[in-house]
Amino acid sequence: MTDPVLDLDDLGFESGAHLLVQRALRALPPGARLGVQGRDPLLDTHLRAWCRSRGHTVIAADGPVRAWVVPGGPDRWAGAERAGSPDGVAGRAAAHWGLAARGALVEPGGPEPHFDLADRDLLWTEIAPALYAHAASAQWDPATAVPWDAEFTLPPDIERAVVQVMTYLVENEQAALVVPARLLARVHPHFREVVQLLAVQAADEARHVEVFARRAALTGGPLGTSAAGGRESLGTLLTEPDFSLASFLLSVLGEGTFLNLLAFLDRHAPDPVTRRAVRLARQDEARHVAFGVAHLRHRAEIDPHLRNRLRAAVERRHDALATTADLNQDVYDALILLAAGGWSPPEIRRGHAAVLELRKEMDEGRRRRLVHLGFPDDEAAALSALHTRNFM
Repeated sequence: MTDPVLDLDDLGFESGAHLLVQRALRALPPGARLGVQGRDPLLDTHLRAWCRSRGHTVIAADGPVRAWVVPGGPDRWAGAERAGSPDGVAGRAAAHWGLAARGALVEPGGPEPHFDLADRDLLWTEIAPALYAHAASAQWDPATAVPWDAEFTLPPDIERAVVQVMTYLVENEQAALVVPARLLARVHPHFREVVQLLAVQAADEARHVEVFARRAALTGGPLGTSAAGGRESLGTLLTEPDFSLASFLLSVLGEGTFLNLLAFLDRHAPDPVTRRAVRLARQDEARHVAFGVAHLRHRAEIDPHLRNRLRAAVERRHDALATTADLNQDVYDALILLAAGGWSPPEIRRGHAAVLELRKEMDEGRRRRLVHLGFPDDEAAALSALHTRNFM
């Protein structure tokens, strides 16, 4: 058997010669060695260094062949494994897979970053890929999607009401940004669709914060008030460590309730900027709610105790907020005024009735989602009634 010889011509290792050597070694028959020749003056030095790092032996040669390479030594890929399959997610992602692409061949001995959310059933839903695809295609630019240059003039009291509601929305959306951002860092990258969804969700909330803050400052007046009770209510969302419970409290109950609020503001918006901003935000929030509901339905199918834990989370949050005030009175009054559109007694009566109807719609929406998760009607009604008075 004649050992093959690779002619590198004048190609050096700094220009990619190692690729040709590597390819030739893979094609060697058992027991053969590879001759390497070439005109690069540093070929001997670079070839020896490269072979040493890969466990190959280099034997000096005379004549046209500069050296013989004998493959062997420890195989750095011995014990390597695939990081699951590119066509599906594993039941549990191994720590040593780390940041490797799903389906990649993972060399042993690398770092093992800690992602505590590494079990498929703790965070997965089958619609995650489709939801991410929708989310990626539905992104909008705050600078161009909202008609910031639209001309309108509102009575000062109506403008102040808009500003107060926008101030309230910014506060809530900032909490809704922090929660997925914190969960995101804990999810193993193997479950990339969930990671991507959480990242887009945080980006959505960042946009909402931007457009609501910009609308609040649009006419140059001071922003509205921030009640301590509202901030305390939001604070309970930030401290929930469990992925499913956090998704339940934020997305299913809080953001689900906000779907009704944003629809209310869409109906009663006194200007095109406000209407467009809340309409765009509502489209995003509907996707967040869909992910939360789908994830919890998946969990409920495999965890018979999940509904007990969800119930306990609602009760625990209610007890923690039992001594806090109702919805910020300034926000409540602003909602009434926006629905009223004026100060006459009939207008105020109509606005007040509209806000009462909003609360009823919020309760009905929460109850529907709770029933969808498997709660009986009466229990869904009781849990909905325990939801925070501050809406989120």
